[in-house]
Amino acid sequence: MRNFDLTALRSFVTVAETGGVTRAANLLNLTQSAVSMQLKRLEESLGLSLLDRSGRGVSLTASGEQLLKYGRKMLAINDEAWGRLTAQDYEGELRLGVPNDIIYPVVPQVLKRFAADFPRMRVRLISAPTRALKAMFGRGECDLILTTEDRPDGEAVVIVEKPLVWVGAEDGQAWKRRPLPVASCSNCVFRDGITRVLDESGLEWERAVESELDNAVEAAISADLGVAALIEGNLPPNCVPVAHGGALPDPGRTGIALYTLPGAPAPQQAMAELLRQSYAAPPRLAATG
Repeated sequence: MRNFDLTALRSFVTVAETGGVTRAANLLNLTQSAVSMQLKRLEESLGLSLLDRSGRGVSLTASGEQLLKYGRKMLAINDEAWGRLTAQDYEGELRLGVPNDIIYPVVPQVLKRFAADFPRMRVRLISAPTRALKAMFGRGECDLILTTEDRPDGEAVVIVEKPLVWVGAEDGQAWKRRPLPVASCSNCVFRDGITRVLDESGLEWERAVESELDNAVEAAISADLGVAALIEGNLPPNCVPVAHGGALPDPGRTGIALYTLPGAPAPQQAMAELLRQSYAAPPRLAATG
């Protein structure tokens, strides 16, 4: 009878879910070499190849896909038991504010990990534009928030910088039209900057779609009614980066900032650290035409 090494199994599952050793190492707070050694030890103990390393990225073999299913169940049971026995002192509600355009793909993974570590804590996820979240944080209505801005206030810190990219529908043609149809949310923190970039470039443009709701703008983009400048790697469904070949001006960059309260209790500090680690190396989407 053989036993699985749960530490090595956790590294394998994390690599499979994040798509790479580097991102898994950041999330697990380990070195890349430590994660690689654990993967090698797991493969040697089973006598199976779990990862296909022949391509540019990391993909699972048939055996790896089978183990991933079992590994998730085993780790979930382990984390539930550990959490219930060790985190009894922490219970209550944590209020996390995140703008809609950076929820995916990071926040679901963070919430899953936090729930395993603090099973008695409830997380209330609040999705709102950056300006609204900052106002809520100032009134004490959120315990910690993420924002999309380069120069945060007070003791907030920028945890990662990301480029903005022009986004349109799959196989869309809106980016070729003149005036350029721009879909925008009236609450978008990038709105003024993108307007300035377009004006300075001399490119003719017009507001094709305008709404207070992000999902309305996303629907318009996916329907090829216009284009928008969004954060690379955090794109809504059916929307892709536009391979415009320099026909559109560079929309610039933005930071993702984290606001926390000084002297916050352990659950809030743990959530903040998970967010820092996870946004430091999020998955990237390749540009398509």
